[in-house]
Amino acid sequence: MPGQHCRRRRGATRCVRSANDVGPVCGRLDQGRIHFQHGPIDLVIFALGESAVIEEAHAKAWARFGQILPELVAELPDLRQAIDPRVQCGMVGPVARRMWSACRPFARDFITPMAAVAGSVSDEIVDFYRTAGVRRAAINNGGDIALHLEAGERMRIAVVPDISDPHAAHDPGKRLHLNIDAANPVRGVATSGWPGRSFSLGIADSVTILALTAAQADAAATAVANAVNVDHPLVVRRPARELQPDSDLGDRLVTVAVPALPETVVHDALDAGEAKARELLDANLIAAAVLVCQGRVRMVGRSAFILQPP
Repeated sequence: MPGQHCRRRRGATRCVRSANDVGPVCGRLDQGRIHFQHGPIDLVIFALGESAVIEEAHAKAWARFGQILPELVAELPDLRQAIDPRVQCGMVGPVARRMWSACRPFARDFITPMAAVAGSVSDEIVDFYRTAGVRRAAINNGGDIALHLEAGERMRIAVVPDISDPHAAHDPGKRLHLNIDAANPVRGVATSGWPGRSFSLGIADSVTILALTAAQADAAATAVANAVNVDHPLVVRRPARELQPDSDLGDRLVTVAVPALPETVVHDALDAGEAKARELLDANLIAAAVLVCQGRVRMVGRSAFILQPP
């Protein structure tokens, strides 16, 4: 990126403003990908098209990227509050407003705008790639992905149902694939589950959602993952505040360990999650969902999106 000093670290070009700088950093990865990182925000960007246009999009995205975290921090106390659907959005920043709007349809249950933070950041950045000359682009924020697809383009995204298998990510026979093309309106993919980087109330290993935007997919993935749940003595839960004092979940019990459970229990949990996913599908809040719990997989929505392993 212009104006940055670059150095090589662990196989990637890492860009920093100075040796003591703790602000945003960027780097070039393999296969033409770009890495932006600032505090907890960690983006991997892929774009295909005209080189000059893509480089201009990278530069504009980088200029905007450094502003996002300070904007969110400024509104963090409000972003950690449960959404009241009876009041209008009081957020100021564009990403914060997108977070609130994406979560509002789920406010019947407890939810804060933080449930859509990763997807909302991806949506903010992908807008810079929605320009003539960029055929397709993906902004991946820790698994919450915003897409750009020109007419005739498509994207295939792999889902690994068994995250405990160290070889699954590299074995095509152990993956499902989400097939997204420009003819349908889906432009967001997000995943949530108890082993992930955010807290979950449920026991799903993963819930992957396809929706119109990454923010909407992010909020929906949180809701469905929370619904894949059972009350069982083997499931270990702790108050979120004990694990993270400033958690937006407060004293709500979040899942910290799920040992092997009886098959009937797993099916009960998946039944509850599938019911929630179908409710969201009927309300046009999602396009498809893949629910995974202890090796069992449930699929909801348009089958055209979901391909079996080759």
